[in-house]
Amino acid sequence: MSSRHVTLTDRLQDYLAEVARPEPDILRQLREETERMPGAGMQIGADQGQLMAMIVRLMGARRCLEIGTFTGYSALAVALALPDDGRIVCCDVNPRTTAVAQRYWTMAGVAGKIQLRLGPALATLQSLSAEGEAGRFDFAFIDADKSNYDAYYEAALRLLRRGGLIAIDNVLWGGAVADPGDRDADTVALRALNRKLRDDVRVDPVLLPIGDGLTLARIR
Repeated sequence: MSSRHVTLTDRLQDYLAEVARPEPDILRQLREETERMPGAGMQIGADQGQLMAMIVRLMGARRCLEIGTFTGYSALAVALALPDDGRIVCCDVNPRTTAVAQRYWTMAGVAGKIQLRLGPALATLQSLSAEGEAGRFDFAFIDADKSNYDAYYEAALRLLRRGGLIAIDNVLWGGAVADPGDRDADTVALRALNRKLRDDVRVDPVLLPIGDGLTLARIR
């Protein structure tokens, strides 16, 4: 490729942080608390949270879905961007980490916009379809166990409307997806999904090198 690409040095990262609009205090507090917890690397960055909030606002989204919630940063960023009548359904299996999420959702005054469903996400997604929710969501964020990403993606395709948007996190997986010698199960699953998305005529995809890689797939 002949187009210009900028290398994100530490100095440039510091500059980006300097000129970016500061994250709301409630998000910063949640991020900082999560950074002291086991598995903190699962939390998205502030820049990705800002991007997702902007997407939700641009779409005028009112019904959102999250698969993998952890301590609730991404759900909080989205909920803060939703209108008063907006809702986000969050799927997770961990009552301990989602208890942190619920505490911050309440502190932020958006708990009424968020419905947490504890249990295996695939079962929850199947239940939503059975409840007549197919085609009724505007936006979905997938950030859970990588081996099930393809199944989550297919479920999201059924639950979102035409023109809806699916955001899929960790699609670069620390660069491992570009190493053909890496045969870890999660890496293999992500590599297969990336190729599937490239060729899937049901969506218009774009892979962004933000965070650990974020794919946006608009449903045709």
